[in-house]
Formats: sequence, C-alpha cells, structure tokens
Amino acid sequence: MSEKIQLKTTVHLGVVPTHLRFVGCLVPDAEGRFPRDPDGTLRLVSGMRELVGSSPVRLDSVQIPIFPGGSEDDLSEAIDGLRALGLEIYFIMMVGGANPMNPADEDTVVAQLVPSFRAAVKHGVRHVSSTSIEEWMSAGETTRDGEAFEAAIRQNVKLHLRVYQEAGLEGSCVQNWHMEFLRPGEFKTFTNLERGWAFVSAANKALGKPFFRQLVDASHCGDSGFPIERNAELISRIAAAGELGIFHASSKTTRGCHSTDDGWIGALLTAMAATGRLEHVFVEMFDHADDALQPLREMEPGFGVDTRDGRSYNGVVADGLANVARRLNNLRARGILKS
Repeated sequence: MSEKIQLKTTVHLGVVPTHLRFVGCLVPDAEGRFPRDPDGTLRLVSGMRELVGSSPVRLDSVQIPIFPGGSEDDLSEAIDGLRALGLEIYFIMMVGGANPMNPADEDTVVAQLVPSFRAAVKHGVRHVSSTSIEEWMSAGETTRDGEAFEAAIRQNVKLHLRVYQEAGLEGSCVQNWHMEFLRPGEFKTFTNLERGWAFVSAANKALGKPFFRQLVDASHCGDSGFPIERNAELISRIAAAGELGIFHASSKTTRGCHSTDDGWIGALLTAMAATGRLEHVFVEMFDHADDALQPLREMEPGFGVDTRDGRSYNGVVADGLANVARRLNNLRARGILKS
C-alpha cells in the first residue's frame, strides 16, 4: 500500500487469522505439527507476514487459535515469528468433542484447556479467549432454559474456575479470559450477548474479581436475533460492570468482506467506544471454502458466499483493517472514543 493510515487511538488493532484457513494453516496434523510452506516456513507466519506488509494500517496484535495436542516446538516457533513482525500474541483456546455444560465431560474439557493455559503463561500471553461454555455444532444438544440454563452456568463456573486453579493463573501474566458466545445453530444455549454475560458475571462473582470478560463479536450479535439497540444497551451495562472485553469486527452471516455487514460492525463498535472501555479490536474473516467449516455452510448457505469480489483474502482483510482504522479515528475525532 502506498498510503498508510495512522491509528490515532490507544486501541489495540489486530486480526484473527482465520482467513488463512483452519485446514491447511491453523489446525495441526495427527502428529501435532503445523502446516508449512515448501521452504519450511510455518504458513501462519508467512501469511501474517504478507498481511503486515500489505495492510494500510500498522497491526498491533494477532489472536491465534490454540488446539489441544499441538506441537510445543511449532507453537514456540510461530510465536517467535509473529513477534518478529511486531505483533502481540493473544490466544483463542479451542476445545472439541466434549460439552462443558455436562458434568460428565468436565475432566475432558479441563484436560484440553489446562495445557493451553500453561502455554499462555509460558509465552507471556496477557489475553486469552475461548468459546468453552458449550460444544460447537452439537447434534444432540437442545436449548437449555430456566433451571437447566442456571445449571449450565453453575457447571461452567465450576469447570472454568478449576482450569484457573490447575493452570496456575492466579498472579500470572494472563490478565483476562474473554468468553465468546456463538450464534444459534453453532450453539444451542449460549446464543446471545445476554446469555453469554450471564456466565461471565457468575464466574467473576465466584472468583471474586473481574478476570472473565465478555467478548463481543459483531457477527454473532447480528445473527443472535437481538436488534442492534438491545445489543448496544447490553454492551453499556456489561462495561459498567467492568466485564467488557475484546471486540471482533466480523460480518454477520457471511463472515466475509465488511461490505456484507449491513451496519452491525459500525453500530456496535460505536457502542463499545462510547463506554470508554474499548481496548482490543480484531478484524476476523473466514475463507468461505475452508474444509473445516463445511458444517457451517450446510447450516447457513449465506456463510458459503464468496465475498472477495476479485481480491485475495489477504486483500479483503487489509480492506477490513482500513475500514476499522478509519472508524476508530473518526470515533475519536467525534469525541465518542476518548483514547
């Protein structure tokens, strides 16, 4: 890019590199090794190097998925390579094959999360995220309401505080654990901002401090069934409670180019900025043909729409970064964003 955008706020701006694909980049193989280019470079590192070089705004950070069983050596190599690009590392803890709401699956989920958190401590990671309150795309799960919902919260609190203790997070470098809900279909129970916050609030109350934060993903908010106004009101309340976390600038339904977003990113980013608690913004897009996401294409045909309009995914993400950087600068110019 010949013209660079100067970010005029203290907000940390980065990406979730899902545009590089889970299968073929982010997911380790059966031996725990991560995909590499023909020259031996980790694809995550080479992909992020390309994006850093083409982005019209300087990136501060990258939020990388951490899968159980991945090679510790490959992870260390990836972190070193990404930090050499000037990026702060954030983790997204991935779990699978078990339901955190079910007491019978507690040990399995804990066994997946604890090593990932120990890796976060080892590598000095300050902020971690996860969707570890429900199993993704569980065919046998139904919506839990009333007492069943409260029981799901209690079990999740028990599980996540156990991880906190067993991973040695007290007094560690890990400052916050940001929890993300998913839209109906991907999840059955924790499917909107209000329900996600119910867990975060309960977990903090049990821990005695605001360690858990509510991640706000514009795409999931847009597909949750709540209108923009209700999400904005919840964002204000969550911030007032000191429990507002990371913002994902991601387009509802398509998860692609921001031009398909229908206003959700702009409206919720403004709501986040107005709280005075906006600290981290990540642009997140998915490759519409990623083999790992076939269940999403089957669930929602709109997810499989190619929104590139002739660009590479690197180009689409670079455009998204420009869009978000301009929004942040103008939120500051209008006095909505104070930093």
